[in-house]
Amino acid sequence: MTKNPFYNAISAFIYIVLVVLLMNFVSKGEDPSGAIVAPIMMISLFTLSAAVMAYIFLYQPIMLYLDNKKEKAVKLFVQTVGIFASLTLIPFILYIAGIFS
Repeated sequence: MTKNPFYNAISAFIYIVLVVLLMNFVSKGEDPSGAIVAPIMMISLFTLSAAVMAYIFLYQPIMLYLDNKKEKAVKLFVQTVGIFASLTLIPFILYIAGIFS
């Protein structure tokens, strides 16, 4: 992604929101005859999500690491994870506060 951990974390968060919206959209048109298709869709979505998140979180740190900028690589990765952890806490706090119940 980028060398800006904030953009990387925001990208990951936006991706998750889009996946949730897609899952909501698909579940509204749920068909009982899709018993075989649903697990295939979920495992495929999980695999795709793992690949996208790995790219968002790891691409730039690995490139920096391979360019012998090991401290920058670790710093970028840790900052990205830290910012993403902060963004992850927001829905939990809102849920606990009763805004989303």
